[in-house]
Amino acid sequence: MISEDVEAVCADCGLVVSIDALERKPGLKAHAPAGTERDGEWAVEPTKELRVDKGLHTTFFLSTDGKGNTLSPERKDKMERLRRRHKRFTMHDKRDKRLNEGFRDIGMLGANLELPEHVTTDASRYLEAAKEARLPGGRMAWESLAAGAVLLAGRKAGVERSPRQIAEHAKTSRERVCAAARKIRVQTDVDVPPVRDRAVDRVVAALNDELDVATGIDLVRVAERLMDVADERAIAPGTARMTVAGAAVYAADRLTDGKAVTQAEVVRAVGETVPTSKWKIANYSRELHDASERRHQPTATVAGLVADD
Repeated sequence: MISEDVEAVCADCGLVVSIDALERKPGLKAHAPAGTERDGEWAVEPTKELRVDKGLHTTFFLSTDGKGNTLSPERKDKMERLRRRHKRFTMHDKRDKRLNEGFRDIGMLGANLELPEHVTTDASRYLEAAKEARLPGGRMAWESLAAGAVLLAGRKAGVERSPRQIAEHAKTSRERVCAAARKIRVQTDVDVPPVRDRAVDRVVAALNDELDVATGIDLVRVAERLMDVADERAIAPGTARMTVAGAAVYAADRLTDGKAVTQAEVVRAVGETVPTSKWKIANYSRELHDASERRHQPTATVAGLVADD
């Protein structure tokens, strides 16, 4: 009879005579730190500072230790610091996963909209730039950024698809597609033209019944300068360009002589393209007005905005 490992085998016929299922090697407890043999409190898993009481059943997400005792203020502060550090690493992994999902969204949009491969490649690059600039978050979802990247890439390549066409196949609305495109354009270093390069003209044209020709020309001239300020200072970056154009027109009306339009009229003019609100027009026009005042000399105001035209 021959013993191999835990089996006893007949040497003549190979019959397994017996099996010893007991593990005869030193167990895990044999590797326990010195002094734990008596109380038996030892586990294979490591205990470390990322545990409230260095135990196995509590983490730094709790405000009590393993026995239900409330942590001291100093201990809570320490756990909060560890929690923030832990979140940085876990959120980094989540951002990578969401980026991959965004790439898949871009591929899906490219297939549904019959876009060339180089357009979807550029869109993926824009989305990666958005991720590096940490643009996703709040109301600016990854799905919107992916659709906005496709809109920008198509615009630059000359095979543009309209926001309405993209929104039909995207996981977001047309307004958010436009808002995401502008956010990528003004808050990253990608070199792409505006999706609506004549947004101010479109707003003023929609206000045609309320304006005479001379007033309309003045509003366009001043509002175009304000749009440059908005892009330069990244004012309202997560907002559709048409909404910013409406705010620029309203601010231009306040900077020039006379008050030709109201907030409600501007909202209706912009609403022909994308939905907006009086709050957005009022708030963003105030930001544009203040930014233009800081950019030019106090005595220059409108003259500085429309000079040399």
